[in-house]
This record gives sequence, C-alpha cells and structure tokens, in this order.
Amino acid sequence: MLRRTLAIVAAAATLGVLTAPAAPAAAHPGGHGLPTTIALPDGFQPEGIATGLKSWAFFGSRVDGDIYRVDLRTGRGAVISQGPGTQSLGMKVDRRGRLWVAGGSGGDGRLVDGRTGRLLDSFDFVEGTSFVNDVILTPRGAFFTDSVNPQLYRVQRGRVSTVPLTGDIAYTTGNNANGIARTPDGRALLVVQGNVGKLFRVTYRGVATEVRLTGLDDNALRNGDGLWLRGRTLWVVQNRLNRVAELRLNRDGTAGRLVRYLTDPRFDVPTTIAEYRGRFYLPNARFTTPPTPTTPYTAVAIRP
Repeated sequence: MLRRTLAIVAAAATLGVLTAPAAPAAAHPGGHGLPTTIALPDGFQPEGIATGLKSWAFFGSRVDGDIYRVDLRTGRGAVISQGPGTQSLGMKVDRRGRLWVAGGSGGDGRLVDGRTGRLLDSFDFVEGTSFVNDVILTPRGAFFTDSVNPQLYRVQRGRVSTVPLTGDIAYTTGNNANGIARTPDGRALLVVQGNVGKLFRVTYRGVATEVRLTGLDDNALRNGDGLWLRGRTLWVVQNRLNRVAELRLNRDGTAGRLVRYLTDPRFDVPTTIAEYRGRFYLPNARFTTPPTPTTPYTAVAIRP
C-alpha cells in the first residue's frame, strides 16, 4: 500500500490550507450499475467488512462470528464460514485471498480462506477481558487493536506477540483503540481512539503520538470506528454520529486537516468501511436498535 510521496515542504503547504467544517455533505450512491443497498441476513448484527478478493465483500457477525460473503455486482450472498460462537469484527483480505478476522470479546483472531470459508488458523491473543476490534495488514505482520487493553497484537509468520501501547495514548472508560490503518508513508500505524475522539500515529513498537488535526467540530473523531486510507486521504467512520470524516494527512501521518464530513440518509450506525470500484461500502450495525433474530440489517454504498 505504499505510495509515492510528496516532498515534506509540499505536504506542509497542503496542510496550511484549512477549510472550516461545514454541515455534513451528502454522500452520493450510484455508478457502475451496482446495488447501492445490500440486504444482510436478518438478526446478523454486522460489524466488520473487507474487500479485495474478486467482486466480493465479507461481513462479520457480532452474534456468533459467522462470515457472510456478498457479490457486490448482484447483492447476493451466503454464509461461507460458521463462526466459533464469538464475534467477527474488523477484517482484511490479504494478497493470497485469506481473510484476517478480529475476534472481539473472544480475545482472539482467525485466518479464513476467502474462497472456501475454511478456517486456516486461529490465534489466542489474551486471556480475560478484552475486545479485539480491528486489524491491518503490513509487511511487518498483521496488527490487531484491543479496545480494552492498551496493546496491539502482532501476527507474523504464524507467531503471535504483544505490542504494549505507550506515549500519548491513555485508555479510559469506554471503547478505546478501534480502527487501524497505515500512515501514508507506510512507516507507522494510525489508530483512532473513539471514546476520546483522537487519532494517533503509532510506531510498530507501540509508541503513540497524537496526530495534530485541524478543522474538526466539537465532536472531533468521537465514536471513531473503521478507517480507510487511500494515498494521503484517511476516512474515519464515526458510527453513532452517522457520518464519515474525510481527512487529508501529511506524508508521515503526524498532522492533518478535515476536508469534509460525509453522511447519507441510509446510515444507521455504520461501523467499518471498505472500497470497491471507487465506492465505499459500510455495514449498518444499528447499535441503537434492540437486536432480535428478525431485525433487518443492510450495508450501503456511497461515492466519496
């Protein structure tokens, strides 16, 4: 995911042009003749989404960890992997078509074949209370966040290690570290702490420095959930605020500015985000709706 980067001077100049936050802009669906609203199974309680293998999107269930695969060309899908009884939250697809899955309160992660749904491996990260929330893939391994414990979990060549979080980040009551991405230059990680509305640049050794952001409103990045990076633009899903913050970052991810907020009338507490053919897809977790076995769920497509 490394990109050719601009000179530091040019990046600083770009960050010097600030725009005041306006009312959220409507995100426009459509294009390519693809479905813009995708029905997920009733009672599924989706949270994570991943793309990157054919025209498929993968959705994870908070109920039992089932993984539902949808063909984004048609909107049709099926459960391809039965869950272990614990959650499937943040997910990513690697170049081999394997799906890396964060296990939520199970304190674990899984590796699933995206074509067959077969379980390839599982990783026990921590005993006791935990909430393994999201994952990012890097040349240094897969890194998972934990919203309860101030640490990341790294899986490299099948080996698991724990990376304590130090520096500026401080865990407190609520949902702490959540979404994770790489910096534009690929030399570090970006982690959003949703309960305090902050974004951190985190070295691969776990040292966190708060990213200097300008132009945000009073909610900052509160309820920050899934992250998506394209070039030097980072999108942050703010789930219960029903919006996506679009940020423009400098090369090393130490500073950035708000470009705009995106929203859509179909949002119903969207959590995570993935891209296919220039459109973003977000599952509606519907956290504010009491879940039942017959509660309907959807994912929506927007064009940034």
